[in-house]
Amino acid sequence: MDISVIVPLLNEEESLRPLTDWIKKVMDENHYTYEVIMVDDGSKDKSWKEIETLSKENNNIKGIKFRRNYGKSAALNVGFEHCSGDVVITMDADLQDSPDEIPELYKMIMEEDYDLVSGWKKKRYDSKLAKNIPSKLFNATTRALSGIKLHDFNCGLKAYKHDLVKSIEVYGEMHRYIPVIAKWAGFSKIGEKVVQHQKRQFGTSKFGMNRFINGYLDLMSIMFVSKFSKKPMHFFGALGSIMFLIGIVAALILGIQKLVALNNGWSPEMHLVTESPYFYIALTMLILGAQLFLTGFLAELLGRNSATRNNYLIEKEQNF
Repeated sequence: MDISVIVPLLNEEESLRPLTDWIKKVMDENHYTYEVIMVDDGSKDKSWKEIETLSKENNNIKGIKFRRNYGKSAALNVGFEHCSGDVVITMDADLQDSPDEIPELYKMIMEEDYDLVSGWKKKRYDSKLAKNIPSKLFNATTRALSGIKLHDFNCGLKAYKHDLVKSIEVYGEMHRYIPVIAKWAGFSKIGEKVVQHQKRQFGTSKFGMNRFINGYLDLMSIMFVSKFSKKPMHFFGALGSIMFLIGIVAALILGIQKLVALNNGWSPEMHLVTESPYFYIALTMLILGAQLFLTGFLAELLGRNSATRNNYLIEKEQNF
């Protein structure tokens, strides 16, 4: 199969038929063999009924329905597990991503040998204050920390090699950082293509301002896990050593002060160790150092190796 198109969606019943008709038109014109995997992330409208109708009319359209809302990352991860195309295209269901971009994205993967091609919505129709400005700050931070020179990490329109999507996990809200995850998985040829951004025709955006706060937290998590999951003591050991060093220095200062006081003939009772701020600095730093060694990295490793992290309850499947 040439192409798998994965469409995560939430309450998008009005846009599904125009989207699938548009995708079919592009595929037929270019003689691609294809499948469209629509992942319903717990919609409360009639999205699933529409998917069932569309899949009966076109066997290339397949559906997966979550019992409840898990988020876009979960929908993409399940879509990646089920897809079989040589090239995997992801796009949003709101008609803001254009299927007309698919042939060029396919060529960049198959002919130019990119591992991943991310869309860049250079001209956007979103609110500047609510989306554009925060998005620019978010992308600039991600570029600086990851070293990947993309303008729009969060663009839903992306193309992947089949091997890439079968080699990575996407969970939590990590869909924004799939290029970063791919890079750390060893897929280094990551490109970018300017794509057309469409105005939303139906419904409203499903993403609020909290996505930017969560986005930065997810970025920190990815950068940490990518760099230190196999060598956690390089991180925790360094911080723990710094804390212990501060504690030891504070203890030495405390001891020297005590010796100086005794040497000058002062009464030891007038200079109790617990009266010095260095005592509490030393104690706090030693405790923090121990916690960094024992608590922090153990919790991270346990969370990283959780067997149920990517278990999602699928209520129904169509055409699988």
